[in-house]
Amino acid sequence: MAQKKKTGSRPASKTARPVKGGMKRRPGPRPGGKPSTAPVPGAVRPGRRPIKRRRPSKKKSTPRVPMPGDENLVRLQKFLASAGFGSRRQCEEYILTGRVLVDGKVITELGTRVDPNKQEITLDDETIKREKLVYWFANKPKGVLSTTKDTHARPTIVDLLPGITERVFPVGRLDEESTGLLLLTNDGDLTNLLTHPRYGVPKTYEVLVAGRINIDVIAKLKRGIWLSDGRARVHEVEKIGMRGEATMLRIVLREGHNREIRRLFASLEHKVMRLERVAIGPIKIRKLRSGTCRLATADEIRMLRELAERARLAAEQGLDIDEPTD
Repeated sequence: MAQKKKTGSRPASKTARPVKGGMKRRPGPRPGGKPSTAPVPGAVRPGRRPIKRRRPSKKKSTPRVPMPGDENLVRLQKFLASAGFGSRRQCEEYILTGRVLVDGKVITELGTRVDPNKQEITLDDETIKREKLVYWFANKPKGVLSTTKDTHARPTIVDLLPGITERVFPVGRLDEESTGLLLLTNDGDLTNLLTHPRYGVPKTYEVLVAGRINIDVIAKLKRGIWLSDGRARVHEVEKIGMRGEATMLRIVLREGHNREIRRLFASLEHKVMRLERVAIGPIKIRKLRSGTCRLATADEIRMLRELAERARLAAEQGLDIDEPTD
């Protein structure tokens, strides 16, 4: 008797090879009735790695070839700062708000390069010319504002300077009740390096604080305290002595929080009775009397520039300013 042939699908062989590349059939038929065999990203079969999509390779950009005259081009915000119109950050705001014109055209793009010798640059309809760089040190007394002008006609730090033709601005600030050393200049690059918190240029203060300051308070100041605008801490703090029931401290800061020392002690329930800045980096106040000013010497300018450059290099390498750089 002839044997009947079996009908129906043939069972899969136990030795069947796995689908190459980890393919997985998508559910549902394809147009034409055939099931899809396209690989699904992330599909995994035993012993196989998931399928990864290749990222398009990035083309290397061709370095820009310097053109004749490029050595005279400078960034617009850098030129404004060097001309005495504020810090680099302030000058960027002038550009972004459309207050700066180059050859009669409004410029709002940061990084625009200009040739001050050939192009007309104006800010609020005032033509800008490169000024001679000047550097003044002033001992700010109490009640004087660390700004160039005040809407309420209160005395400002610029009022202490003799009649100078250059437009200068203070490097950093001291609040109205604080006293001490301030640098005034129209050098925007140096101002940016001395004031930006990224570079951590040290400023030294002598502070008289109500009450007795113990080691626990000093430890908290060094460890850091959270204020409304972020975490603040002192870099160094040293007890100088006592003035009755008040403590005299020498404090070094490397940050730029507003009224930082006063707010730090207020959070620890201590009142600052007197605050004087006695040094900016290596430059000390020495015998400069309160309410007077003087021109910086060539050696002082050199020391400030060296300090600022060292701070910049340390920040780029992720080091502390006191650590040696390459």
